[in-house]
Amino acid sequence: MSIQAITSARSARKQARKHTHTPGTTHALSVVPAEPTERPVDADVYRNVFRRHAAGVVVITADAGHGPVGFTATSLVSVSLLPPLVSFAISTTASSWPTVHAANSLVINFLDAGQTELAGRFATSGIDRFAEPTRWSRLDSGEPALDDAPSFLLGHVEHRFGVGDHHIIVARLATHTERREHDPLLYHDGRYATTDRPS
Repeated sequence: MSIQAITSARSARKQARKHTHTPGTTHALSVVPAEPTERPVDADVYRNVFRRHAAGVVVITADAGHGPVGFTATSLVSVSLLPPLVSFAISTTASSWPTVHAANSLVINFLDAGQTELAGRFATSGIDRFAEPTRWSRLDSGEPALDDAPSFLLGHVEHRFGVGDHHIIVARLATHTERREHDPLLYHDGRYATTDRPS
């Protein structure tokens, strides 16, 4: 038998073994990747892409002397370790924007996995977000903070600049207060979610 024939026979036996099913065993199915699609990024594509991007949920609160304001945000980003800087985005049409624009400091309130109602309240337009059942108080330095937030950061505004239809706020972090350990609240695919990590 020629080398070519021997090689062909071996190849045939290997293929036969691949397609032979032994009871009690499973075989991984080969997955043919879908053809990638490329589309220009318009508003719909932009929204759909970031719906699938899980983001942490915080409530940002501030007061520039005319009463407290607050809003739910998923745009918080760590920017720098030294000095400790964070940034977030706020729409120029947001009701909280005039206060955030004028305030020199603000509080970033982290939420835990069970605080979807609180997150929803600070994402609702046309209501007094600080009315009951919201529990809040002022720090010694005057900033409003949520009493039920498991932890919060106090930051001093360093930069504000417009980008598209939003403003980016950069804040230098001054203090961190932790009341309890918590699993974070996330936002993904248009709804609140959790890490759902095993215990």
